[in-house]
Amino acid sequence: MKDARATGVATTWSLTPLVRWLDRLAPPPALVLLVVAVFVGLFTGLGAVLFIRLLAVVEQLARTLRETYGIPGMFLALGLGGALGAPLVVYLASEARGHGVPEVMQAIAVRGGRMRPRVVVVKALASALTIGAGGSAGREGPIVQIGAALGSTIGQVLAFSEERIKVLVAAGAAGGIAATFNAPIAGVIFALEVILGEFDMAYFGVVVISSVAASIISRAYLGAAPAFPVPAYGLGSAWELFLYVGVSVVAAVTGVLFIKMLYTAEDLFERWRFPEVAKPIIGMLLTGLVALAYPQVLGPGLDFIGEAIAENMTLPLMLLAPLALAKLVATSFTLGAGNSGGVFAPSLFAGAAMGGSLGLIFQHLFPGLAINPGAYALVGMAATFAAAARAPITAILIVFEMSNDYRLILPLMMTTVLSALIAHYLHPESIYTLKLVRRGIVFRHGRDIDVMESIRVEEAMQPSPRTVPEDMPVKELGRAFAEAHVHGFPVVNARGELVGVVALTDYEHALARPDFAQLTVGDIMSRDLVVAYPDETLWEALRKLSVRDVGRLPVVSRHNPRELRGIIRRRDIIRAYNIAVARRAELQQRLQELRLGEEEDETEYIKVELPADAWAVGKRVRDLPLPEDCVLVAVRRGRQVIMPHGHTVLRPGDRITVFTRRSCEHDVTRILLSGPSVAAR
Repeated sequence: MKDARATGVATTWSLTPLVRWLDRLAPPPALVLLVVAVFVGLFTGLGAVLFIRLLAVVEQLARTLRETYGIPGMFLALGLGGALGAPLVVYLASEARGHGVPEVMQAIAVRGGRMRPRVVVVKALASALTIGAGGSAGREGPIVQIGAALGSTIGQVLAFSEERIKVLVAAGAAGGIAATFNAPIAGVIFALEVILGEFDMAYFGVVVISSVAASIISRAYLGAAPAFPVPAYGLGSAWELFLYVGVSVVAAVTGVLFIKMLYTAEDLFERWRFPEVAKPIIGMLLTGLVALAYPQVLGPGLDFIGEAIAENMTLPLMLLAPLALAKLVATSFTLGAGNSGGVFAPSLFAGAAMGGSLGLIFQHLFPGLAINPGAYALVGMAATFAAAARAPITAILIVFEMSNDYRLILPLMMTTVLSALIAHYLHPESIYTLKLVRRGIVFRHGRDIDVMESIRVEEAMQPSPRTVPEDMPVKELGRAFAEAHVHGFPVVNARGELVGVVALTDYEHALARPDFAQLTVGDIMSRDLVVAYPDETLWEALRKLSVRDVGRLPVVSRHNPRELRGIIRRRDIIRAYNIAVARRAELQQRLQELRLGEEEDETEYIKVELPADAWAVGKRVRDLPLPEDCVLVAVRRGRQVIMPHGHTVLRPGDRITVFTRRSCEHDVTRILLSGPSVAAR
């Protein structure tokens, strides 16, 4: 633990008696981590129990209002839930907004696992008010964030290194899933597959211990039954596997639709010029409008899921089919407006409704197969969550743990994996990682790799490369190589169009040919080109270089593959990467200084979209007179997320993410939109 203090981690707690006692005792590090994991799991289990009981109290109050006053009572409960929960999120802990899991992943990727202790309380209260009042959201996301914040807090109190704090964050998240669904194995896999993004044996034991401890507490206080009973279904006929392929396609579309709807709602509410503290109330009231037609969308919907997957499911097709869409709309209103809750249960709800409706259709079309619609609802539930979260192993195991039966494992595995693959093809980011990408954080394998993902080829390429004509005699090519000190040239025709590439090795092979004196560059060049595009990332360009094992790529226009824009070489990529890494280190240092300042609680991310007439349009980032206590983190341009450099020129429509103190928010917005003179006034 001395290494943690040497690097400045958790210095405010490094002199506590417990830390000093551990330093003197010097127990084995692995043993300390396992013991701490037990306490993380126990506290997470207790936190889950308290949260669920608090949620039950709020649900009872909301139910009383609905039963007493009918529809006005429903809207009153929803409005009160939003009104009481919004100030907690807006003024005390902005991390508690939304579904919570992306904030946990961000803490691991760029903050060394550090989360503020107050998140535990704010997330619990805000989520209980949102979900209990009838907001369409799940309870698992809040419990995951609560457990992760507990793990982070304990790690910081003990002055652990960043690596250890990250493991404890994952351990707390695993305990949250285990306590919510009474599924400890699924909790472990969720932490490894989603939160950490990698399966590492060094983490496995710690995460397992925490998950088991949380399950013990949950079962002691809430009972051993799973979140909803799952019948033991089997595969009636091998022909049904073809039908399950259809389920996987529809589930993938449903999962991607959920992602797009949720983030579209977030964008709409963010652009709306309205007091932040009032937006969650509007979102809850809009949820109530959906509930007028489909009251099942209120709350997490666990009771409905139980009905949909029941062995003798009696829900009609005319209810199930539209209910899947209604749940996605209601959840988008609730969470997109800034209320607190999870997306796990809503995705299960939509998947169960979608799968059940397909099961009823298949039952009608193929009466000889003895199809049980509840089985299709169960598989659709897992497949839709896998499509939205890109977590097929978690989806498979959570259904298996709840059913405790292997007979449906083949269609469950096939459908879930296919759904995740199709969804990835349709939309590369999951419902969790998309929020990070919008903040300029590309999360892969538990780490932020946006350095390679956010730099475009046009920023690193050589824009005016030397070319050679295709009719140049090869005997003159050697002199060109000697003068330019390069290992390859783009080759152009008489109209200046790119027609090939000639490498130094091509010239060396030509020297051995008997007709060397008669050869032209066009005779020896390579016409089978691998090219890069200006808007591609360095990561994509590097992959293309590796596929063909070449040292350079011509950069061409997407609209005209013969229009040469530049050339990019391995050394260009390395140089751009090193510059970006240095800038990333500087940026992270500035972010850390902002977080550790006296006004740590007053920092937040803000987003500003630049209209065509904005003052900052056409200006370079280095020329923006932004306040000292602010960091320009990312620029979203269409579907691209750019990590801005000093020479990055801002364009109309750019959505800029800035990390700053709340007191500077007004000045930052004014400068970007109207200029420094207006901000000064």
